[in-house]
Amino acid sequence: MNFSELFKLSGLLGRFSPDGKCLASCVQYRLVVRDVNTLQILQLYTCLDQIQYIEWSSDSLFILCAMYKRGIVQVWSLEQPDWHCKIDEGSAGLVASCWSPDGRHILNTTEFHLRITVWSLCTKSVSYIKYPKACQQGIAFTKDGRYMAVAERRDCKDFISIFVCSDWQLLRHFDTETQDLFGIEWAPNGCVLAVWDTCLEYKVLLYSLDGRPLSTYRAYEWSLGVKSIAWSPSSQFLAIGSYDEKVRILNHVTWKKITEFEHPATIANTKTIVYKEVEKSPSVETERLSFPPTRALASSLFSTESKYDISQVPVSLQYIKPVADRANPKMGIGMLAFSADNCFLATKNDNIPNAVWIWDIQKLKLFVVLEQLCAIQSFQWDPRQPRLAVCTGNSKVYLWSPAGCVSVQVPMEGDFQIVSLSWHSSGDSMALLSKDNFCLCYLEREEVK
Repeated sequence: MNFSELFKLSGLLGRFSPDGKCLASCVQYRLVVRDVNTLQILQLYTCLDQIQYIEWSSDSLFILCAMYKRGIVQVWSLEQPDWHCKIDEGSAGLVASCWSPDGRHILNTTEFHLRITVWSLCTKSVSYIKYPKACQQGIAFTKDGRYMAVAERRDCKDFISIFVCSDWQLLRHFDTETQDLFGIEWAPNGCVLAVWDTCLEYKVLLYSLDGRPLSTYRAYEWSLGVKSIAWSPSSQFLAIGSYDEKVRILNHVTWKKITEFEHPATIANTKTIVYKEVEKSPSVETERLSFPPTRALASSLFSTESKYDISQVPVSLQYIKPVADRANPKMGIGMLAFSADNCFLATKNDNIPNAVWIWDIQKLKLFVVLEQLCAIQSFQWDPRQPRLAVCTGNSKVYLWSPAGCVSVQVPMEGDFQIVSLSWHSSGDSMALLSKDNFCLCYLEREEVK
């Protein structure tokens, strides 16, 4: 495994292009585009203010930079660096911006969610979608880019509008049986739309493309409900994480629950492998010691390396009792992700912040638990094979695959606390992001197979 040098970054804004050839990163008001292989700077763009959000167009030819404080979006072209576009929402303000799947329209949500403005880069025409709902996930595109679902709120009721992306014509408009809709997400095959209600009400609704209600799922009442949702890449399973520390898996034939995964503080099953991260103090040969020590030696002396031990079950995990009288309590299933081959599901129970749970979806059983020394910040599956990368806010990256588990110290001087990571589409490298810096991590070809 090899690492690049550190590069400056702000706002965790580092993104690989969809075609995998470029890497865009932001430093305050500057947008830097690098070649992924050489890390040479290809383009340097200067925006009007600090960039708060970036997104590549689907064809990797344009980059959108949003400056919400100013209500401005700037678009840059990689092919024609002199071409640029500025969209100013004026007094309407701006709270969200995204590309349409064709990479030629931009959807801006104005302040107070008064409307969504659809700007065309080709014809310079403008369309409006009224009454978008202020919720966590209010716009969803099908994977093939043909349809868009928008959550709406009017007359104190929730609605869904489905649009055809090619001409923005309204295909269907229907109300949903929700008290206060919280999010929507299409199945990867684009046939089913999952809609879930506020956390105060456990309710997941499933609709067909033409707006027919297919099923309603409620696990319990009178308690905090859904916290996270993930479709399997094959669209066969819908995993629902909730505040009761369980994941329920629905099947795509009857939309009934086929199993539920509990996340107890004690793991007693002998068939579950528990990898526990333990510190190992660095070994330094006395001949290398000099005074004053070199910077590289000093940083290696004070950075504790770690390794994984296999714990004997039963194992008790560090459990945090949530504060009951605060909003957004740290409890329940906060993170969910299926592996690209549908074989595994990774979860995090916020009550047990230092553990990642990996479930075998073919056997519907707990397969592995990774118990870390620090709280899990982020995890992401390799897009090409069942391999999970994890970061915990320190200078290490952790990799799990069915073959085993490894902890890798990033060889950087100074404080490099990795709080987010993202895989390259090839699966042979990833970007490791901290608050102020990022680096690329390259995996050897043998490791990639």
